[in-house]
Amino acid sequence: MTSHTETTPIILVPGHWLGAWAWDEVVEHLAATGYRASALTLPGLDPADQDRAKRILTDQVAALDTAVRACGAPVTLVAHSGANGPVTTLLDRSPELVERVVWVDSGPASDGLAFAPDFPEDLAGLPLPDFDALGEQASLAGLSEATLDRFRERAVAEPAGVLREPVRLGNDARYEVPTTFVCCSLPSAQVRELATAGHPMFAEVPRFADARYVDLATGHWPMWSRPRELAEIIAAKAGARPAR
Repeated sequence: MTSHTETTPIILVPGHWLGAWAWDEVVEHLAATGYRASALTLPGLDPADQDRAKRILTDQVAALDTAVRACGAPVTLVAHSGANGPVTTLLDRSPELVERVVWVDSGPASDGLAFAPDFPEDLAGLPLPDFDALGEQASLAGLSEATLDRFRERAVAEPAGVLREPVRLGNDARYEVPTTFVCCSLPSAQVRELATAGHPMFAEVPRFADARYVDLATGHWPMWSRPRELAEIIAAKAGARPAR
């Protein structure tokens, strides 16, 4: 007998400079095994948006909220890197809409955190840095020259308003949402050590009641370097159930 079990919706949110396209291979792998997965281009990252430079973090949170509610059921949110601002804010405002959050080489933001609060007022956005400089900030391990070329070609400058606006949080219920940390450029043991030591970038990690850790040894962009393995982790840890 064939079972038609409903799958948990999975929404994948890319980090800085990226649109939904960054998740194409992961979405393909998830869809091939029956999972309901879609990726989101946050406001300010759509090159067709003529006003994209004016977008702020509040706009991104609103768009994410709309996408989550449109699913009609609690979702698994997958956040890569700089997506932690809007995803943490959504988690704070509406924890009942999230079944699990999966942080991909990322983690929850703290109240009052802004990515670049002192970003120059005369600049509209932050373009993708050259790869030598970027590689000093985040590991490029596993990325081919072709992948780097695509990254450069499709990257969109991160709007200044997104970089400057601080995250505002106040609902401790977010800590009750089951959480998975996919650790790539830093192994899980080091993440735990930094969290225990109170490192500001990991200060929120110990406060989540149900936190799981998965190591995926690669660089900061595993959706390109190891997309199949990342899709398998998301499917296994997100609580989704494939249709049969």
